[in-house]
Amino acid sequence: MRSRHPYTLDEAARIGAAIGAVLAPGDVVLLSGDLGAGKTTLARAMLTARGLAGEAPSPTFAIVQPYAPPEVDLAIAHVDLYRIEAEEELIELGLDDYLFDGALLIEWPERLGAQGWPEALSLHISGEGDARVLTAEVPAAWEARWPLR
Repeated sequence: MRSRHPYTLDEAARIGAAIGAVLAPGDVVLLSGDLGAGKTTLARAMLTARGLAGEAPSPTFAIVQPYAPPEVDLAIAHVDLYRIEAEEELIELGLDDYLFDGALLIEWPERLGAQGWPEALSLHISGEGDARVLTAEVPAAWEARWPLR
């Protein structure tokens, strides 16, 4: 299923919170869009929905920023692949390990190469200024709980 949602930057927190509220262990959310599109903003709203107090740092330099209970009610790894240059680097990250009892939020999924998850929720952000559009590729595993109708 494909879902398209125009929104303003003021509405980004609401949209991210709605998606974050339905995250479950084993989920992968792929966040793509141009530099500055709002990927981190949506990821932060998802983390806030799961109980994170304060603002989550961008994982650009750490690459993987893990969150675990009691900081959040579901273990989540916020991943930024912008600086990844080779698929071999992905193996070292051990991203699949986070899926045993948690979820992954992955910015710059284009850098995953051949690695991927067929049931990942793919979110693409486009637009400029305050006018954004979220286009979601909603896999079967997400259809029943997809919060944006």
